[in-house]
Amino acid sequence: MTEFVQAGEVRIAFDRAGQGPALLLMHGAEASRQMFAGLVPHLAKQFTVIAYDQRDCGETEAPERAVTLADLANDAQQLVKALGLKRAHVFGSSFGGRVAQALALLHPRAVDRLVLGSTWPLPRPYEELCPDARRLAELRRGLPGTAEELATWFFPEAFLAQRPELRRVFVAARPETARSARRMATVATTLPQGVADIVAPTLVLAGELDRVVPPTVTLAMAGRIRGADAVLLPAIGHVTAMQAPEVLARHMVRFLNPEGVHA
Repeated sequence: MTEFVQAGEVRIAFDRAGQGPALLLMHGAEASRQMFAGLVPHLAKQFTVIAYDQRDCGETEAPERAVTLADLANDAQQLVKALGLKRAHVFGSSFGGRVAQALALLHPRAVDRLVLGSTWPLPRPYEELCPDARRLAELRRGLPGTAEELATWFFPEAFLAQRPELRRVFVAARPETARSARRMATVATTLPQGVADIVAPTLVLAGELDRVVPPTVTLAMAGRIRGADAVLLPAIGHVTAMQAPEVLARHMVRFLNPEGVHA
């Protein structure tokens, strides 16, 4: 059941499931908290899992104005505080990984352990790190007509053969709306700080077949974050939470609960 909480100027929509240490899930640029529907049941046995919608996404309500990555990090910190928590584990996927990095940098006391999946490092822009950024931008501008081709960037062909309905997953996207335009402008913002300044224990995960963010880009982050672990996921594409939720959950549980203590 959807819950809402007022966090500063934002009315944040979120789902909460399970019991145990708090675990905050941050979705990608085009997504909402619904992308974690298959992942949450695997995590809720050991954690209180909180999946929420960022500004200009899903059911969250906020002033209709341009915001920055720092604003999204502040929203997340306000959410943690509004829920009566001192800190939480954090998982960010794709652009959600950028939000997670920003939260860890701007509000380090709010983050316990950090998991970054299929993302790219602050402060560098996506276009600088990912050689196919221009083509991906063209496909996004061409929605909904390009939905089936865009799906092949986010999911491997073998997986789409098993789940053909996902070829149309981007049909509902409307890049010409004011909300979508604000969202894309937010995605393009960054911070002056970089990943080398992150102090939270960190796990970096990358899909071997990721076309959106090359796995070499994601895994290289582990070399810049002190003590970070890195895992390459064989035969996995960009959206691990949807393609292989049980695999992702296994790695997350191992890292977030290193003592093996059950909730």
